[in-house]
Amino acid sequence: MFTGIVEETGIIKKFKISGHSGEITIKAEKVLEGTQLGDSIAVNGICLTVTSLGSDYFTADVMAETVRRSSLKEASSGDSVNLERAMAADGRFGGHIVSGHIDGTGTITKLFREENAVWITISAKPELLKYIVEKGSVCLDGVSLTVASVSDTDFKVSVIPHTGSETTLLRKKTGSTINIENDILAKYIEKIFSFKSVNKETLTMDLLRELDY
Repeated sequence: MFTGIVEETGIIKKFKISGHSGEITIKAEKVLEGTQLGDSIAVNGICLTVTSLGSDYFTADVMAETVRRSSLKEASSGDSVNLERAMAADGRFGGHIVSGHIDGTGTITKLFREENAVWITISAKPELLKYIVEKGSVCLDGVSLTVASVSDTDFKVSVIPHTGSETTLLRKKTGSTINIENDILAKYIEKIFSFKSVNKETLTMDLLRELDY
């Protein structure tokens, strides 16, 4: 589990794909502290398992489903990526609950500066947009952000200077692909509603608590 608070940006040293899967090597520093083989690190919001470690890098396998779902299909050596270690048991939720499982990608259609912040408009498919609500949470390339507005075709977020300087978000351009992970709670609630045994007219917060949601 992650929180969407990026710890550092790393650089892809090597990304080798054979067929539709492959192996990625990333140069890093902070996220290597205390990391062991088998630990999880989010790379642009994608949960990857560390398979080897060096003094300034880690390597992870990338399966075909990950390549299909995410922007990794466009990645290449030299690209900067957002990195976050899995949340420690005694850690703080600085962002929101992030699983590291990408739902799909969107396309940046506009960047606009307003005083100290930068607005980013992202177009996405209806199956992703249905989970995005105004003032709700969304994870973009591993960064926890608040949705400022949403329409039938796109949504907007506003990036403050600190987030801009600590992540790769403002290095992107119009037309760039970005990873999207929707709020997991919305997906769980939709799943509950899909069961015929659930009376949608009587679904209450108390019932959700009883169901451990």
